Amino acid sequence: MRIAVLSDTHDSLPPGLLSHIGGADEIWHLGDVTSLDLLSELEALGHPLKVVLGNCDTDQRWPLVLTFERSGLRFHLIHIPPALAPPGANVVLHGHTHMPRDWTDPLGVRWLNPGSASRPRGGYPASFGWLELDASGIQRWDIQTLKH
Repeated sequence: MRIAVLSDTHDSLPPGLLSHIGGADEIWHLGDVTSLDLLSELEALGHPLKVVLGNCDTDQRWPLVLTFERSGLRFHLIHIPPALAPPGANVVLHGHTHMPRDWTDPLGVRWLNPGSASRPRGGYPASFGWLELDASGIQRWDIQTLKH
């Protein structure tokens, strides 16, 4: 399974992003969508879409947190990263910082952030993540940079 992971789009999709993620099996957006029009563009790709509420979002239909299991792992999707991983989580995916992250904490929880697709910080380019899963777990996490 190939999942396109986005965050912090802030009402803007860089040119070419939709064609980059068109081959995804699913799309996960980690908050700060800020536009229902943008969400409609993602939905039009026809892939299952998971969205969590960011601190700049006003659409209360989205949850603050999504927790679910895939490939034997418990995933926790949230916009603002918590200080500690929730009990039972194997992977925490978050946005908010606008900077990519791939870190495994001392308890073995993997923390992933795709960076910002539209407003990067810290000298990083605009980016999104590819998460590839199979029956045994995560096979690949890869940050893809985008041109504005």
